[in-house]
Amino acid sequence: MSTTPSRRAAVLGHPVAHSLSPVLHTAAYRALGLAGWDYGVHDVTEDALAGFLDDTERDPAQAWAGLSLTMPLKQAVIPLLDHVEPLAEAVGAVNTVLFTAVGGVITTTGTNTDVHGIVAALREGLGTGAGVAAGPGNRPVAEAVVLGGGATAASALAALAELGCTSAQVFVRSLDRIGPLREAVARMGVTPSFEVFDDKATTSALASADAVVSTTPKYAADTWAKLLTDGARGAARDGGAGGGDEGGGSDAPRGVLLDVVYDPRPTALQSAWTALGARAVGGERMLLHQAAEQVRLMTGQVAPLAAMNEALRAALAVPA
Repeated sequence: MSTTPSRRAAVLGHPVAHSLSPVLHTAAYRALGLAGWDYGVHDVTEDALAGFLDDTERDPAQAWAGLSLTMPLKQAVIPLLDHVEPLAEAVGAVNTVLFTAVGGVITTTGTNTDVHGIVAALREGLGTGAGVAAGPGNRPVAEAVVLGGGATAASALAALAELGCTSAQVFVRSLDRIGPLREAVARMGVTPSFEVFDDKATTSALASADAVVSTTPKYAADTWAKLLTDGARGAARDGGAGGGDEGGGSDAPRGVLLDVVYDPRPTALQSAWTALGARAVGGERMLLHQAAEQVRLMTGQVAPLAAMNEALRAALAVPA
């Protein structure tokens, strides 16, 4: 076993009981031989976050290594930290807090591993990475679509930029509610276009994109699943020429979909996507890879991806 001292870590959010982070981190600790490490779950609201951080910093004996943050804390935590790494600052979202103790003084640093998770998950689908479930092919990302305009959308745009696409189309419910995303885009130096959801325009963009990242809440993308399916059926009836009335003129998708939702899984959008012959990657792949990067940052060791993947599959009851 490792002689690394006992450390604590946890996931915070509200609600958070459903989180699979404990499964992933605990599997990593076990595989790395970190017998004294513990990973907990704390239901923490935005109002209670400052008090929780104060408590962790007040007692160095607790030996906190880090925190994983889920909604609604990813933006609320930023002004409470001593340092924020450039990527997290640009994206405007922190999903990982690291603790450093020097001379009895604890400092906090915020970082973002969601971008890493999205990049790794998309690379699995594109076949350009060494992920656990890498797919066939080696396709570049020239055209991309992001569904949704929240904090995860900003991480998705940063990830797509890392894959070479800096001008994705972003579809949102209302242009009046994406001020934080526009600010993040300006900080990142990417140039997406912002458009309101529209049956014909959205399904057409989804079908023609090399990569699609859906960051909408569960069930919110079900509409596009139906429209894509109806559009492909309409195109088939018209002899493959497209232009079916039911689907707004959309043929079947050709690119890779990452739907960040993993409950339910597969989502309706994933099911439609794969039924139409394209490749879809579930949100659990993003979850796996962002957690692996958190493990690396918190422990200083390379994350045991295979062991974490096995634990995740067991938790989700995925056949081997």
